[in-house]
Amino acid sequence: MDSLTFFITAFASLFAIVSPLGGVVTFVSLTNNLTFEEKNAVANKSAALASVIAISFALTGEMILDFFGITIDSLRVAGGILLFIVALDMILGRVSSESITEDEIDKSMDRSDIWIFLIALPLLTGPGTITTIIVLMGSAESTIQSFSVILSILITFGISLTLFHFSRRIYKVLGYTGMLVFTRLMGLLLAGLAVNFIAIGVWNLYLSFSSL
Repeated sequence: MDSLTFFITAFASLFAIVSPLGGVVTFVSLTNNLTFEEKNAVANKSAALASVIAISFALTGEMILDFFGITIDSLRVAGGILLFIVALDMILGRVSSESITEDEIDKSMDRSDIWIFLIALPLLTGPGTITTIIVLMGSAESTIQSFSVILSILITFGISLTLFHFSRRIYKVLGYTGMLVFTRLMGLLLAGLAVNFIAIGVWNLYLSFSSL
């Protein structure tokens, strides 16, 4: 895979799993009682923290896998299954295991650290996002491709930050139905990427075992 194709794949994968526009609904709910300035401050801090977390896993993911003796292809299969479950929830409009529940939103109204939990974690950097980042870094065949993953992370969370800044306007224009349509489209794309992860992982594991 050439570097440009790899970058497009990495960005599409991260954008689909993070689903910035779909997260606007949750962000609006969590910051509904905040002033405009407070809302933007929460957006800035949560996007910055999410970027730090994502890049940290991108740089240390391979060491974590080596420590636990997990191969990148095993993670591809496990991550693909996880992403497919999340994608199915997105397509069917169900509450995903990675999503923030209404009860958590209600409890967060009296908290001052919602930019850490629940926005940076798990809204922006849930298990699916972290798994995808580690798999992408493990798939990189050059320094340029590794940098492409970092760049994809920064662009994805940059888009999230921009959408969060304009979240109330966006929600007024698109409404809940518009957000739901976009989320389902992203779920369909994510399902395709999940199947691709599983197929590549299974095939590589088969080749590894057959060569023993």
